[in-house]
Amino acid sequence: MAMLPTIDHELLRTFVAIIDQGGFTRAAQTVNRTQSAVSMQMKRLEEDVIQRPLFVRQNRQLLLTSEGRTLLGYARKILSLQGEALTLLRQPDMVGRVRLGVPDDYVMRFLPGILKTFSQAWPLVDVDVHCAPSSVLSQRPQESLDLSIMTREIGDEIGTILRREPTVWVADESHSIHLQAPVPLALFEAPCFCRRHACNALDRAGVAYRVAYSSPSLATLQAIVGAGLAVSAWMRSLVTPDVRILSEADGFPPLPESSVVLIRSPHSTSPIVDGLAEHIIEGFRL
Repeated sequence: MAMLPTIDHELLRTFVAIIDQGGFTRAAQTVNRTQSAVSMQMKRLEEDVIQRPLFVRQNRQLLLTSEGRTLLGYARKILSLQGEALTLLRQPDMVGRVRLGVPDDYVMRFLPGILKTFSQAWPLVDVDVHCAPSSVLSQRPQESLDLSIMTREIGDEIGTILRREPTVWVADESHSIHLQAPVPLALFEAPCFCRRHACNALDRAGVAYRVAYSSPSLATLQAIVGAGLAVSAWMRSLVTPDVRILSEADGFPPLPESSVVLIRSPHSTSPIVDGLAEHIIEGFRL
């Protein structure tokens, strides 16, 4: 199979300079070549590489042919990508790996947007995501993760507070499981202060209940609630359109607020970690 000719980036650079500078003479000064050298470059580009005329003179003006206009768009993209690649590769701080710990509560709701914007700004950085409950992440050695997102009780926050919001009772919209007595609950595994608050609130309100399902995974609790098998308690931002929030009118007492915090390891001081931390803070504002 015949190989297509490649385009020397210097030819493209000169070609773009001719358009931007309005002619061969000024372009020659921009690319630091003689005018005859610029002319020879364009002759080579037209005759040997593209094999089509790129310029046409009209009333002493230098205009592009349709092929020239097409090439100009690609030339700008190629030169831009080349410059971007060299910039990234020549800056070691832009290349590397960052380790992020996060409960799966926030993976579907917040992480996709955060990682998307981060990858656009830091395309050569790899992100290791470690999913675990907040209680587990808090026990990890500080040097094992660069950043950790955790849920904390109000008054027990450490690190940077990303947001505060209420915990709410939820049930599937199309079932009446909340009317059962005792009320079946699907809660996060102990130790979990959200679980503790939920049980304590029902105890104080005199509502009979049983913890029918326990899991460290929000996805599991969502599936159980979605099947109409139990009532659960989640942070307000994690509520999906297919569930309803239960209120005091439904017999469920209010629950306290929680905080989502970002904790940074004192062992992590790289610009990469700074960059991801900034994207996480911004992502939780949305």
